[in-house]
Amino acid sequence: MTEKTSRRSVLLGMTALGAVGVVGRVFSEAENTRDTSVVGEAVKTKKAWDAIIVGAGVFGAWTATHLQRQGKRVLLVDASGPAHVRASSGGETRMIRSAYGPDAIYSEMSASSLEEWKHLSEGAGLPLFHETGVLFFFQEMVDYAKATIDVHQKLEMPLEVLDRSALDARYPQVDFGGVAFGLYEPEFGVLMARRSVQYLVAQFIKAGGAYRQEKASLPQAGGHTVMVGGASESADAIVYACGPWLPKLFPELVGERLFVTRQEVAFVAPPTDTDAFLPGQLPGWADFNNGNLFYGFPDIEGRGFKIAHDKHGEHFDPDMGNRRIEEDSFDTLRSYMAMRFPQLADQPFVGERVCQYTNSSNGDFLMDKHPSFDSVYLLGAGSGHGFKHGPEIGRMAAGMVIMNTGAPIKRFSLASKETSHNRAVV
Repeated sequence: MTEKTSRRSVLLGMTALGAVGVVGRVFSEAENTRDTSVVGEAVKTKKAWDAIIVGAGVFGAWTATHLQRQGKRVLLVDASGPAHVRASSGGETRMIRSAYGPDAIYSEMSASSLEEWKHLSEGAGLPLFHETGVLFFFQEMVDYAKATIDVHQKLEMPLEVLDRSALDARYPQVDFGGVAFGLYEPEFGVLMARRSVQYLVAQFIKAGGAYRQEKASLPQAGGHTVMVGGASESADAIVYACGPWLPKLFPELVGERLFVTRQEVAFVAPPTDTDAFLPGQLPGWADFNNGNLFYGFPDIEGRGFKIAHDKHGEHFDPDMGNRRIEEDSFDTLRSYMAMRFPQLADQPFVGERVCQYTNSSNGDFLMDKHPSFDSVYLLGAGSGHGFKHGPEIGRMAAGMVIMNTGAPIKRFSLASKETSHNRAVV
């Protein structure tokens, strides 16, 4: 490989899941047009791209995909690769659920996104979605649970309300002591996070999109140009979907409006003499626990029983932060398992992961124009629940770019983001 090819590399071969072969795209640096040896007749344009997407996580990948579906010429860029090890979109699994209390918009977005995820999974060599169902259980009828039931009824979305006796009968491996009832979503479940994003990017490239693993600069030339791996690239629109790196890239704009926090996840070896912790026997679950929420998954694809304490941790640096779980966190998880999953109380931990949430002040997403550049867009603030919504976020973001508008709804606007962290969306 020549120095020039390496510096301006496009992904010439990628076999995400071993399921697809990816057709590479090569571009002429001299004319800034498409190379005719790959795509046929070159077409000169004022700008090489309709859009450049910086960040190949779930938000950026789906935005690129939706723009591509609309016939746009898209360059997708990431410094470390799609869903890489430090990315919020990395890791094995993410929950997809429709229970959001009174926030019906997120229930609707989840339902729409689920259809996209299922369609994507159908073409993959390995599953991207496991329909395990999702169980959310409560100690009493709190406002959040009542609103969830009401929203599901209004939207005509499947939801089972299980009383304590039904919970005990259906899931004997769980000790429901203190629990009054549960809400079960039969059509939802678990997404394979890293695998899904890498496969999506592979499909984007196969369909003719361009991807480069390079660093991208801040916007230049009035917001239409970025430096990608040291080379200048121009576009009608530039979207920064950089997850926890957004506050680092734009500190004056969002440094005090986005809160990057440390999040810990652990995996436990289930007992070998029972199938009680496998999919089909145990759904994805979340224990409201009087507001001190824990959640997890059954043993998906042999990775182990997943468990996490859903609290916002301390401020976290995605580049240099320590990605080992603290010992007292293991103690907290083991104490919880002794209470709720007694068969797992003495089982060994077999894995751990520290990632990060990029939180807005209240948990709503950020999807808006940069106030200083009419052609630059900011996309982020997944706030710990964004992955599942990737398809819908990408669709909305693509709409912003195509229509040259700002935030699709007020609660996603930059102006709505406060400087104090007060989580409201759960």
